[in-house]
Order: sequence, then C-alpha cells, then structure tokens
Amino acid sequence: MQNQLNNSSSVSNEIDVAILKHFYAMRGYRPAWIQNDKLSPELDIAIAFIATAEQEGLDSKDYQLEQLLHLRKQSSEYSLLLELELRTTQSILMLARDLRRGRLIASEVDPDWHIRQPKFDPAAYLQKAITSGNLKSSLADLPPKTQEYQLMKQALAKLRKLVKRGVNWTMIPETPLIRPNMNHAIIPLLRSRIAQIFAMHGNSSYDIVSSENGSEKYDSELVNAIKIFQEQHGLNADGVIGPNTRAALNKTPEQKIRQLRINMERLRWMPRELGDRYLLVNIAGFRLTAIEYGKHVLNMRIIVGRDYRSTPSFNSRISHLILNPYWNVPNSIAQQDLLPKQQNNSNFFTSQKIRVYVNNAGHYEEIDSDLINWHAVGKNFPYVLRQEPGEKNALGTIKFMFPNRFSIYLHDTPSKQLFQKDIRMFSSGCIRLEKPLQLAGFILNEPNAATDIGDKIESGKTITVNLSKHLPIYLIYLTAWVDETNNIYFASDIYGRDKRILKYARW
Repeated sequence: MQNQLNNSSSVSNEIDVAILKHFYAMRGYRPAWIQNDKLSPELDIAIAFIATAEQEGLDSKDYQLEQLLHLRKQSSEYSLLLELELRTTQSILMLARDLRRGRLIASEVDPDWHIRQPKFDPAAYLQKAITSGNLKSSLADLPPKTQEYQLMKQALAKLRKLVKRGVNWTMIPETPLIRPNMNHAIIPLLRSRIAQIFAMHGNSSYDIVSSENGSEKYDSELVNAIKIFQEQHGLNADGVIGPNTRAALNKTPEQKIRQLRINMERLRWMPRELGDRYLLVNIAGFRLTAIEYGKHVLNMRIIVGRDYRSTPSFNSRISHLILNPYWNVPNSIAQQDLLPKQQNNSNFFTSQKIRVYVNNAGHYEEIDSDLINWHAVGKNFPYVLRQEPGEKNALGTIKFMFPNRFSIYLHDTPSKQLFQKDIRMFSSGCIRLEKPLQLAGFILNEPNAATDIGDKIESGKTITVNLSKHLPIYLIYLTAWVDETNNIYFASDIYGRDKRILKYARW
C-alpha cells in the first residue's frame, strides 16, 4: 500500500498526499475498504455519505462521486480494487475536512474575515471512526448541528426542487414608488410573485394572497404579504414597493441557492462551541442577537460601517462598558468628516461640544478652536478632537468595549431615525445599537441591571463598568440567517463579500 500511495495516479492534488499517508500509516498501511480482497460493508457507508455532499451545499463532483460509483460497479475486477480504495479514502478525507472546517480558506476568499477556522485532522478522525465501529454516525456528526445550519439545509433542498420543476421567474419591471391603496398595472404580477414565494419558503403568511385576483389595486391583503416579505429580506416593513423591495422580489431561486450555499460555508468556518451566552452581530443583516443557552433572548437593529469603512468579521469578548463616554475622534474621521463641517460653519465644533487639543511632547493641551484658521488646515490634520459626553455625543450614552485591532466597539447613538432605513451603512465601522440599555442588562446578567445602568447614566458622570466574566461576541457577515421562530431571512450583499466568495467557489 505504501508504494501505491507514492506512485498511484488515483490521488489528485485536491488533498495532500501526506494526509493520505498519515491515514494509512495509522493503519499500518492496511486497506480501509477492502478485506481479504473483497469490499467491506463500510465502503457503501462511505460512498452513501459522499452522495450527501449536495445536501450540505457542496458539489459531489469535488468528491469524485460518479467515478466512485463507476468503480464500485466494476469491483469484481481485482485490478480496480486499489483505485477504488484510494479514491474513496481521498474523497472521504476531503469531505470530512470541508464539512468540519469549511471547503474554502476563509482568509483567502474573504480578506475581511478574521475569525480563526477550526483546526481539524481528517485522517485521525476517519481512523477513529472506522476502528470504533461507528463510521456512519461519526460521518453524520461532521456538519454543524446548529438549528440555523439545519434550516438552511432544508431551505436549500426546497429551492432545488423548485428549480428542478422549472419555475418561470419573470422580472418585475422598474416603477415609481407604489404605496398601499394605489392602482398599478404590475399589481397582478406582484400577486403571482407572492404565490411563487409561498411555494419557495412555505411561509403560511404569504398564502393569504390569491394569484387569480386580477385587480390592479394594491389592497390590504397584498400589502400585508409585502410587509412580511420585506421583514424576511431585511427591509423596512412599510409596505411601500421601492427599488430595494423590487430587487429582493426579483432575486431568483438560483440566486438564493447560491446565497444559502455561501452562508452555510460561513457557518462551517465558525467555532463549533460559541459559549452558553454570547452576542451575534450580523453585519449584512443589520441585526444583533443576544443568545442564551441556544435561545434568542434579545434582538435589535444595528447600523454598520459605510462601504468604504466596512465592518470586518471577527470575534472577541466584551470586557467593560463606559457610561456617558467621551468620543476621542479618530484622526481619519476628524480630517475627512468633521473638518469640512467646521470649515463650512465656524461654530460647528462649539455647537457639538467638540474640544480641540494639540500634542505637545506627549502632553495634550487644549486650544481655542476660534483661534485656528480651519481653512488653512490641509491633509496632515495636526489636532486631536474630543467630544464631551451629552445628548449630542456621537456615541450616545453608553459604549461596549472589547479588545480588537480594528478599534471597533458597540455604542448608543443620538441618530435614532436612521434605524428606520432599509440599508443601514452610516457608521465609520463601529456598531450603533437600537436598544443599548437592554443590551447592557443582558451583558451584566443581574437583576435590575438595566435600571441601575439607567440611573448611572442620569448622573451625567463618565463611569466604567467592568465585567467579572467577559462575554463572547462574534461579528459575522451573513446574507442568510434564521431567527428565533425558525424563519429564514435574506439580506443584500452590501459589501460584495458574497460575490467575492462566489468567484473563488465557482458555485
């Protein structure tokens, strides 16, 4: 067997020959799928498992399924037994690796992903599965077992059946805004689309709309269905049909299949154990979820970074809260965002309680902003800006701190109206929160914590609240996700990260 591993052309470049050698070395170079020159019962278990790759959002061609089935039929020919042995092992090792840690290298296909992929030794895992006599159950344990992943898997199967039936997905044309009770010629087409979406997602709320109703009035029945659709696709559920709603309605089953496959891959990149209590920040979905023992106990809207200051994916642990915080303005924001406002309005810094400092040999000295010729300040911004706590402070009344190299944190905001927008990319990378006090209550996990925090904020003092136990937080980019009622949601690819992954995966 050792010589065949060195010389066999059956082994492709898809998986390192060293991994195959490692696997067979643990077995004393004995075959795994052949016993006494005959096929073992485990071979069919292995091939049957390889056939499930499509269900996991992967491609069975990557695991040589057709070649294995062909070789299996010709297994009476002794000369082909070794090829079947090696190909089967190669495919199982590849699939095991891809299901446990992801098919793609996260950092290569998404440079903004900074969560370490799980480490996994497929050779050791497979050897243990075979010797334990639990090959079938061991292989079944490889994919993520979370409810979110399993529901995406179910949705993927349903969409593929829909595509196989050949659904005609007519594009809804561009129109001016359509508001409730208006009449428009495309309303019957919208009813047909909602019926198709009911077939796609099975949400019973969509089933109230009759596709046979030929009326051109945007009636309450259809409005309610559109609101549900908007909510499911991360849009403001106002019933108004604008460009974002139309784009979501025009997303074909094939596009959603690719979207599900990409996000199932992202879930495979994640650690298998996230903690008993943790925060999940979905950047693409503009949503923060607090999770406790597997249950969603708090959800809120968030605001993320603009496309040119995009929020990256990473994980950390919340260590402390700061109440009534100062805002030490990053130099890039001071120069690019605030300086032009001061140049247009000489009273801007004063009105916003922004104080100006100079760095004098490591000591910061405040200077009067009225004494500075702001129109003469160029690209090399020489000052340090700090905004005082208060109702105008850009960080609001509370911020949540966790160590990271991106200088990102969660915080309150005085601009509450922005949470009503569909696409909420307004920050400089940090995460603005819709419900900061409720989040503080969850993080502190103590009776009356939110009330106590509220009282401390009312004092007007800047207070640091340290956590005795740091709370895990994961900032990830998911354009498909599952809520606490097991409904699947879809979002726009706001930063183009899905598109980048598709280019590598060729899905």
